[in-house]
Amino acid sequence: MITKIIQEEKIQKAKKYVEKGERFVIVTHVSPDGDALGASLGLYHFLSAYGKDQVAVVVPNVFPSFYRWMPGSKEIVIYEKYPDFAVELLQKADVIFCLDFNEPKRIGKLAQPVLEAPGRRVLIDHHLNPADFCRVVMSYPEMSSTSEMIFRFICRMGLFELINKETATCIYTGMMTDTGAFTYNSNQTEIYTIIGELIKKGIDKDWIYRQVYQVYSESRLRMLGYVLYEKMKLYPEKRAALITLSQAELNRFGYQSGDTEGFVNQPLAIEGVDFSAFIREDKKYIKISLRSVGEFPCNLFASRYFNGGGHKNASGGEFDGSLDEAIRIFERGLAEFTY
Repeated sequence: MITKIIQEEKIQKAKKYVEKGERFVIVTHVSPDGDALGASLGLYHFLSAYGKDQVAVVVPNVFPSFYRWMPGSKEIVIYEKYPDFAVELLQKADVIFCLDFNEPKRIGKLAQPVLEAPGRRVLIDHHLNPADFCRVVMSYPEMSSTSEMIFRFICRMGLFELINKETATCIYTGMMTDTGAFTYNSNQTEIYTIIGELIKKGIDKDWIYRQVYQVYSESRLRMLGYVLYEKMKLYPEKRAALITLSQAELNRFGYQSGDTEGFVNQPLAIEGVDFSAFIREDKKYIKISLRSVGEFPCNLFASRYFNGGGHKNASGGEFDGSLDEAIRIFERGLAEFTY
């Protein structure tokens, strides 16, 4: 038995949208991760199984290559490549599902077309402080992932039987990746009840793990080795570690979107390190990724120093400045931060 977390009123309102809608668009945040893609594609497959034949997933930009195996990934519309087509889909949509983001700025240039679209918007998310831009808001930060919420949403509508292997595979991928393969934010027993139900749908969780965590390009592995040997700095007195990469270093290793995913977790394998930061130079901003074990609140650190947020043990932010400036802010924060 799974606890009824989502309010019944919200379930019924969204269910009516699903029943009556003919055209659906599912959108998620910039640089989609495993949970964003898992939730979006999971809902995509569910709606298709429900009999809806005009369903599209639109993402702001490209996603990591090691998620391209996911069922339905080839059908995803990338806004930065096909902006006119994406806008047309949004304008015609009866219902727009906004998944895994809490405010419009998280979807970048896709925000304006989403907000200007006439369709009904439904937010399903697990981040703090959702903005008021959707008719139905299902926001529950205590949930491990948005993919878990998609499973709960489908079940609460009484449509569990429509979860097929494709839907289950995507949902499991999202749950797995947003908990670091169930190593953080994953101590709730109901997570494993859900996993059991997904396995009954035919998923191969061991195969999924390998696709995400054990199949990489040669250049990615060489870059990881470089990062750990040359670019990792330890702060023993703070039980912390920092790794950084400049744009020039990324180019040296032929960086592709997603190649550095998971790098931030590596220093946590060192005994005596409870807090790890990865600061990466991007073309338009500096990307901050934070991870921790135990009681260190990554989300508070991200909010205080980088206008970011997220979860207690996994969060991040963005910085409008240079890589050196971001490093200085991190080190200042490390010196003065208390919780």
